[in-house]
Amino acid sequence: MYIHAFLFRWQPRVTEAQQERAATEIRALQGQIPGLMETSYGKNISPRSQGFTHGGAMKFRDAAALEAYTTHPVHQKLVTWLMPLLTWPLKARL
Repeated sequence: MYIHAFLFRWQPRVTEAQQERAATEIRALQGQIPGLMETSYGKNISPRSQGFTHGGAMKFRDAAALEAYTTHPVHQKLVTWLMPLLTWPLKARL
């Protein structure tokens, strides 16, 4: 099993509806991307968060599944929509 963790912070202009859409779409990757076995996403409330307000983790069957996820069209569509909503320089690749 391989784990992919991600953290980010929303831009101030991002609406609650956009945040909810992101949560829904991140969770929906499971079942659309082969080898993605588990997905979690939520608010980051750790006192060690270093400014990252949201994040999650994904578990993949193997290294090949994790690698294929990066370029999978469903993931790329989400990244294209999501990245402009995140605050720079606190961006992490999904």
